[in-house]
Amino acid sequence: MAKHIGIIAVSSEGAALCYRTICQESPAIMGKFAHPEVTMHTHSLSLYMNYIEKDDWDSVASLMASSAKKLASAGADFAICPDNTVHRAFEKASNQSPIPLISITETVAKQCQLKGYKKVGVLGTKYTMQGPVYRDALSKLKIEMIVPDEKDQENINSIIFNELVTGKITEPSNKTIIKVIQKLKDSGCDAVILGCTEIPLVVNSKNSPLPVIDSTRLLARKALKHSIEKSPT
Repeated sequence: MAKHIGIIAVSSEGAALCYRTICQESPAIMGKFAHPEVTMHTHSLSLYMNYIEKDDWDSVASLMASSAKKLASAGADFAICPDNTVHRAFEKASNQSPIPLISITETVAKQCQLKGYKKVGVLGTKYTMQGPVYRDALSKLKIEMIVPDEKDQENINSIIFNELVTGKITEPSNKTIIKVIQKLKDSGCDAVILGCTEIPLVVNSKNSPLPVIDSTRLLARKALKHSIEKSPT
């Protein structure tokens, strides 16, 4: 019997894409129309942003843990959080959670290692691009992390919060992101991490100048794999 997956949602678009991926890719493994039991909980994004903007990661962790506790009470065996920004509070949230949490950054870093990438670009919110979560996860595997310049970081951050998190997709913004990826390619990157769970809404392997590491779908697949793995006896 598949384990019950919990989803700690932060932004609706990123969480929805992760949920859809689990449900859409399960039948190929489990049979027609089949997928694991899934429960999702989310606090208002405004609550998260209030704490993030204040650099109050302890409170971010408390929100994540609060969702984990609700998911556990609903029967979830483990949980994922399809949001890269809040992973700065992941360790603290994990310590407060009654069920195991799977890290998106560790999942992505291991995929980069599996692919043999040595130098990768990272796109995401300014908190992700400027923060330690990906740099730490990648450096442990001896992978170099490159981020866009300050102006491009501001543009990407604006597109995420003013458009993508609300499901708005525009051609000019799409072209802006692609141009930034091209710059990362020109700087010698082997691939680009889509380190915001909404960026895969506009960037994919067909339009990206670099191979993409899709954090949203990777996490969903990791959760699916973990759900159907047999527990050691």
